[in-house]
Amino acid sequence: MADSTVRKKEGIWETVKTIFWALVIAGIFRTLFFQPFWIPSGSMKDTLLIGDFLFVNKMAYGYSQHSCPFSMCPISGRILGSDPERGDVVVFRHPTRNVDFIKRVIGLPGDTVQVTGGKLILNGEPVPTEPASDFVEIKAQQGPQGLIPRCVNDPVPEGGECIKQRFTETLPGGKSHDVLNILDGWVADDTPVFTVPEGEYFFMGDNRDNSEDSRFSPVTGGLGFVPAEYLIGRADRIMFSSAGRSLLYFWTWRADRFFKAVE
Repeated sequence: MADSTVRKKEGIWETVKTIFWALVIAGIFRTLFFQPFWIPSGSMKDTLLIGDFLFVNKMAYGYSQHSCPFSMCPISGRILGSDPERGDVVVFRHPTRNVDFIKRVIGLPGDTVQVTGGKLILNGEPVPTEPASDFVEIKAQQGPQGLIPRCVNDPVPEGGECIKQRFTETLPGGKSHDVLNILDGWVADDTPVFTVPEGEYFFMGDNRDNSEDSRFSPVTGGLGFVPAEYLIGRADRIMFSSAGRSLLYFWTWRADRFFKAVE
């Protein structure tokens, strides 16, 4: 009986140690290499859809305080850092809200950025855009929050086709990506000229009329410029995608988005 009790205690202790070291290894992996990220909103449609799951490449830009869970890394500034490129899709910590955002890098340090009539102007030059086919989705609740998409053709009944205008935008340097338009004359379709400070970045969502980004001042609760120390990593590839409100709804999985590159 005594031997059985000892073996049982040893077995429990081995299980505890296994779980402990598994958590340590997972924490190191998450801190140094890749961080999982779910897309919770539609601000990056159609590049990223609500329910896309990806791993964030944390080696891309080096490490800062915000590389650790709960921003607990004892790091001042950035170490082993490299600069993001214009057009990168980046996960970063919101400078005032302590939550993670994902947007596209539009303005680099020293750039001037303006939006006029919904058109992006970089360093005084309009960014070329070409019309593309409309982006069409079903007007229905999306993701765990049950978000309802906005449509160019509103009012649209539930279950109907929700349409957004789509354009292909080509940034200086040659990177192209799709952007969406929902409403002409939206509040952020006309902005002042922003000059990006040294060591900071200007971000925008691809779903231009449904994105809280650097066009909005932090004074009024917006994002503003994002200092380099708040960058967490680059989104490179979608690993999994589900259109449903739960992962258990396997019939809503988007197999065509599995392992899709983020461009």
